[in-house]
Amino acid sequence: MTLIIISITAIVSFLAFSNAVIMEKLLLSPYKISRNKQWYRIITHALVHADFMHLLINMIVFFSFGMAVESLFKQLQFQGIISSASFHFGVLYFGGAIVSCLTTLRKHRNNYYYSAVGASGAVSAVVFASIFFRPLSKLYLMGILPIPAIIFGVAYLIYSHFMSKKPGGNINHDAHFIGAVFGFIYPLLINPGLIKVFFNQLGL
Repeated sequence: MTLIIISITAIVSFLAFSNAVIMEKLLLSPYKISRNKQWYRIITHALVHADFMHLLINMIVFFSFGMAVESLFKQLQFQGIISSASFHFGVLYFGGAIVSCLTTLRKHRNNYYYSAVGASGAVSAVVFASIFFRPLSKLYLMGILPIPAIIFGVAYLIYSHFMSKKPGGNINHDAHFIGAVFGFIYPLLINPGLIKVFFNQLGL
């Protein structure tokens, strides 16, 4: 599923890079969603990116964590906790894309000029689902400094919340924050009993 999503996202993003009409049709426009009921944009905005570097970073992070989370979901399927690993992985990813843009829709529904692109909200959901299951695994800050995943997660949420309060900028920190929270609680939506996995990993 991870590789399929990456392939589709890469193809659509590359098409949009050279075709402004495709980009405009798929990007997140709260104004057009609110006024014209173009609800499909809450999904399609995750398939297009601002440029190649934006796409590359999102897909590298998604690949790194997506494969791990898929494996964890397959274990849950094997244990009989869920019926389909692929289904729940799809809900996690695309649910993250949808939920992460809800605050943006509310904030900018009357702003004709506001738009956003990228899978960051969905990717954040996958990263934080991984943190839920493996809170003490090491993540490398700036690719160098190893820190426990749970510490990284807390710092990420604080930073995203703080930055979302600052005016201006071209990064949707609200989407990062909300996508991350959705990803962290998604295992509990599957089965509240999975909280034991989180605490056991912490040694509690």
